[in-house]
Amino acid sequence: MSDYLVIVESPAKAKTIERYLGKKYKVKASMGHVRDLPKSQMGVDAENDYAPKYITIRGKGDVVKDLKAAAKKAKKIYLAADPDREGEAIAWHLAHILNIDEQSECRVVFNEITKEAIKESFKHPRSINMNLVDAQQARRILDRLVGYNISPLLWKKVKKGLSAGRVQSVAVKLIIDREKEIENFKPEEYWSIDAQFLKDKELFQGSFYGVNGKKVALKTEADVKEIKQMLQGDQFTVDKVNKKERRRNPAQPFTTSSLQQEAARKLNFKAKKTMMVAQQLYEGIDLGRQSGGITGLITYMRTDSTRISETAKNETKSYISEQYGREYLGPNKQAKQSESAQDAHEAIRPTSVLREPNTLKSILSRDQLRLYKLIWERFLASQMAAAVMDTMTVHLLNNNVEFRATGSKIKFKGFMKVYVEGNDDNKKDENKLLPALTEGMKVKAQEIKPNQHFTQPPPRYTEARLVKTMEELGIGRPSTYAPTLDTIQRRGYVSVDNKRFVPTELGTIVLELVEEFFPKIIDVDFTAQMENDLDAVEEGRTEWVKIIDQFYQEFEKRLKKAEQEMEKVEIKDEPAGIECENCGHEMVYKMGRYGKFLACSNFPECRNTKPILKKIGVNCPKCKNGEIVERKSKKRRTFYGCDQFPECDFVSWDKPISRPCPKCNALLVEKKAKKGTQIQCTNCEYKEEVQK
Repeated sequence: MSDYLVIVESPAKAKTIERYLGKKYKVKASMGHVRDLPKSQMGVDAENDYAPKYITIRGKGDVVKDLKAAAKKAKKIYLAADPDREGEAIAWHLAHILNIDEQSECRVVFNEITKEAIKESFKHPRSINMNLVDAQQARRILDRLVGYNISPLLWKKVKKGLSAGRVQSVAVKLIIDREKEIENFKPEEYWSIDAQFLKDKELFQGSFYGVNGKKVALKTEADVKEIKQMLQGDQFTVDKVNKKERRRNPAQPFTTSSLQQEAARKLNFKAKKTMMVAQQLYEGIDLGRQSGGITGLITYMRTDSTRISETAKNETKSYISEQYGREYLGPNKQAKQSESAQDAHEAIRPTSVLREPNTLKSILSRDQLRLYKLIWERFLASQMAAAVMDTMTVHLLNNNVEFRATGSKIKFKGFMKVYVEGNDDNKKDENKLLPALTEGMKVKAQEIKPNQHFTQPPPRYTEARLVKTMEELGIGRPSTYAPTLDTIQRRGYVSVDNKRFVPTELGTIVLELVEEFFPKIIDVDFTAQMENDLDAVEEGRTEWVKIIDQFYQEFEKRLKKAEQEMEKVEIKDEPAGIECENCGHEMVYKMGRYGKFLACSNFPECRNTKPILKKIGVNCPKCKNGEIVERKSKKRRTFYGCDQFPECDFVSWDKPISRPCPKCNALLVEKKAKKGTQIQCTNCEYKEEVQK
């Protein structure tokens, strides 16, 4: 019989913690929540202070039975679920099931699963924090009231299987609003003039700036001609040389949001995958007996704080001094928190910076290693010195027409020796050097080239951009980003094209209905304020029932109005103009999870369905009779195949193009490369860069 019973959420975590605590402790896993609101009914009594009706989750009966049996044998029970609102709620539900006094010192929390952190946390048990529980309970009840009232309405008026949630509806609105911006965008013409200058056999580039010291915008070709007519020959005089030293500071250590964004940019991970792999690194990896067995490699991954502990700082300082030298040490100051940060626990960091990624290659899976390396490098860089750049701007004159050339070189790499933050626009950190130029020097313009441009619409949201926008607007919290993005895709409200979100027709229809009858649900400011209200509940500044009631009073009125006035939306089947090859009836366009598809109008007698094939204007290189069409794999990844499938089995992940290879006459394809897009031959080594 064990003296103490410890209950955590996952079996992997249980094994690690049991080994750290010793023989007197028995550690068991609750496998997440054991109680929740019922799936088959609302489970919230709006007439009685929104009292929730909790039941044991289906399938958790044996887990609960096992925990009760173990609890009877233990002298003391510790509840050690994750250190956030969700974890606090799990601990509270366990206390209820096991008859533990929630005011007793039964709750243990830790930010990292290491021997030192676990042992220290058990020295300081506390009671269950009911403010945290109430904040999580308020979110759950609020989402239940919205979802279980609006969803049946949508089933009745549109189609079965639809849903509308608070945060997911706002996310869909952001995507649809962006699509409208793109559709309504009117490109404007503008021009630039670039020049190649020569100084002592060294070429460097400059661009037109203005006339008589004032910046001039070039809107038309006529503006360009006017400037070119002002130029007298190809000799330019160096009028000014400005040299400056610029410092670039490292990015702060990861929060949940910034980790999801950077993993999307650098590793091509979806938010859901990032959190799944991070959970594995947090809960513990078996490093082998000599290296400490199962060990948590990173701190808790649901956080909006950039704060780090003094212990971690000191260890990292020593590591940087030894590995890189004292000049690479960053200033000893605490990172500034964002205004909305809850700062419940530390930033995401390695549990020990001494555990270098290259020492774990044989232990971690490929995805685990890549994510750990990203977290390790970001954290290490955050504690290092700023990079120092020497910048140089040269003003070049010809008859008062001014061109400018800029250059820079890294004087001291600082944190850039380890890590440089990615960006959404694929901009490269350039290290362009200019020749030694002094005022009064003459240089020759070898080529002066005007370029026509058009303004571009705002880009569609990638996962990284959408998470960043949601965080900036205060929509959702660290634990909600990944499930929200996953939900809107599973519901078929958005699809993903070239890693960017595109709203579906279904998503647009649902949003228009929600916008008409429940405007607050998709109001960005209202949703952000609701998050602040939930934070106020967590901090004990307001009561959760009051927050729910303020929302529900108006929501209930709108719900009654919607039930009476919302018209049934009939998504009619459009005739496709082709016959079903199985039964001869006409094929029609139907609305599905990922948009429209072809189906037989004789359903359910005939269940023939087909995807709508998007032709790309290329004949099949294999059978010569078919045409290449765009298709989607089960994981929604785009590939290309012959429209005569299954008679012809030609497939390609890369997009074929219509002209043949000039060298061998074989098929050419567009291939994504680090520097953009390349056209490559599928048979020989012929390559060409795609003109931007």
